[in-house]
Amino acid sequence: MMAAFVREGIPDATSPPPDIFGTLTPACPMTPLRTYIVEDNKVIYENLVSTLEELANVEVVGHASDEETAVQWLHRGDRFDLMIIDIFLVTGSGLGVLKAAQESNVPARRVVLTNYATPDIRKRCALLGADRVFDKSCELDDLIAYCERISDGSATAPGGLQ
Repeated sequence: MMAAFVREGIPDATSPPPDIFGTLTPACPMTPLRTYIVEDNKVIYENLVSTLEELANVEVVGHASDEETAVQWLHRGDRFDLMIIDIFLVTGSGLGVLKAAQESNVPARRVVLTNYATPDIRKRCALLGADRVFDKSCELDDLIAYCERISDGSATAPGGLQ
C-alpha cells in the first residue's frame, strides 16, 4: 500500500487526518472477522451470511452442516476468528463441535446460534467453551453487535464478552 504524502503542509484527499500532534497516521481499514459457520439449514445459513457480511464486517471462510465436517475442518488448522455453531445438525451435534474445539484449544471465539437457547443449553455450551449463546428467534441483533465489537477491537478477550 502506498502512503500518502503531505505537500506544503496540506494532506491530499486520500490522506488520513492528522492526529493531535499534527502528524499523519496511516489509515487502517478494519480486517474482516474470519468466520466459520456450522448450520444445517440452507436458508438460515444463506440469510446469516448475507446479514453478517453486510452489517458486521464478517468474511465467511467455511461452512459445515454436520459435526463430522466441522471437526475435520477444525483439525486442518486454518486460521479463523469466530465460529458460529447451531446445536441441532443434520448429523451429530453442535455440542460435539464445541467439545472438539475445546479439546483442540482453538483460540477463536465460539458462539452458539440456536432456537433452543434454554438455560440448560446455555450452561452446557458455556461448559464446552462457548463464549456466548444467541437465540435465533430474538437475539440476532445481539449477534451482529457482538461481531461488530470483535471486528472493531472494542470487545474483551474471548470468554469475557457478555
